[in-house]
Amino acid sequence: MWRSRGTRCARPLPPYISFIRQLIDIQPPVERAYLIGAPRKGSEEIAQVDEHLDELTRLADTAGAQVVGRTYQRVESPSPRFYLGEGKVEELKGVLAAAGTTLVMFDEGLSPAQGVNLEKHLGLRVMDRTEVILDIFATRARSHEARLQVELAQLEYLLPRLTRMWTHLSRIRGGIGLRGPGETQLETDRRAIRRKIGILRKRLDDVADHRANQRQGRVARPSAALVGYTNAGKSSLLKALSGEDVFVEDRLFATLDTLTREVDVGEGYRFRVTDTVGFIRKLPHHLVASFRATLEEAKEADLLLHVIDAAHPAWEEQVEVVEAVMEEMGLEQKRVVYVLNKCDLLPDPAAFLTQVRERYPHAVLTSTVATGGVTALRDALRTSAQALRPIAQIRVPVADGKLLAGLHRDAEVLEQVQTDGVVLVTARIEARLLGKLRQNGVDVVLGVEP
Repeated sequence: MWRSRGTRCARPLPPYISFIRQLIDIQPPVERAYLIGAPRKGSEEIAQVDEHLDELTRLADTAGAQVVGRTYQRVESPSPRFYLGEGKVEELKGVLAAAGTTLVMFDEGLSPAQGVNLEKHLGLRVMDRTEVILDIFATRARSHEARLQVELAQLEYLLPRLTRMWTHLSRIRGGIGLRGPGETQLETDRRAIRRKIGILRKRLDDVADHRANQRQGRVARPSAALVGYTNAGKSSLLKALSGEDVFVEDRLFATLDTLTREVDVGEGYRFRVTDTVGFIRKLPHHLVASFRATLEEAKEADLLLHVIDAAHPAWEEQVEVVEAVMEEMGLEQKRVVYVLNKCDLLPDPAAFLTQVRERYPHAVLTSTVATGGVTALRDALRTSAQALRPIAQIRVPVADGKLLAGLHRDAEVLEQVQTDGVVLVTARIEARLLGKLRQNGVDVVLGVEP
């Protein structure tokens, strides 16, 4: 290398360095997705097919695909071979080629045979709605628990769809002591997946037990779980109520992980509010089952806050979807407050609330962008806290250490004074526990100021 008066002569970069830099700058190819719907003739889905495809478009965008076209065919019943009619599939070959499609997304659930036949006939990768949702779940899962749940759902989806393209492993080698019918490689894979599914279910049971232990160790407070359709604004509401940093994004299934925050609802009352995974129409049963560990928080909550996107044109259908999933989980008996979110987007929020309260008397309007937009919800939570855990004064004999210890364990003790052989305990206590105390002859006075 030549030097001249302390300067260094420029040397051209080796060719391989320039090539590596070009590779780094290359962006991964974006999938060009074509969407296909197949509503049943005579069903309500025909009138909603455009809306359903709009939602599939949002799913595709969340998964990172670019939508290049969409179509649908009304079917009497799904064709065993293609789901669609054969004529429609032949027509699609030319349409997909002209659009430069790299991926086909079906808004319906496809059987393993239908998926394989469509891929062979169209020469493109085909995904059904469930597979798209699973792909989004895989990219959104952050915690160990969420990853376990996603992996379980993926394996249960994969199990009936296993195929092998080679035949040289069709049988385990024979020989003395090993003669018999053998075992296909496909059966070996299925057995391995079933074993893995069993391990994941055991781990998720352990997670559920751990959560139960955590709940027992918490300070006794009324609790609420945010449930609702995906992208209804549950995480935004939790952020607005708690004032803490919560991940929020205007996309479907932005959060899969359970998040709990304590919320001050005024007059000395606090609520423990938990965000849960959102629901969506046509959500397969095994997906709901996989997320039971997360949704245990909803089962244990004193109150469910059903968050509704009030500005969505199909909010009533979304409510029905969520209520169907809640019924499937055994939550239909829970006390529910309907939270009509995004009211800042409504032309006349007051009139809308009056109309909705004919069906849901305790509904409240909220907005996470308007000043004071969650005041009504905070007031509703405070009223619920007062009903769930009223302040009471309990007279406990000094000698009854078991009762005193139970109050400290199961209630929120605010004050304790000993006088004349009696301990006066002022506490926020659950209504059901108050009933048990009265049945056992314990002296209880309600409405005492702390």
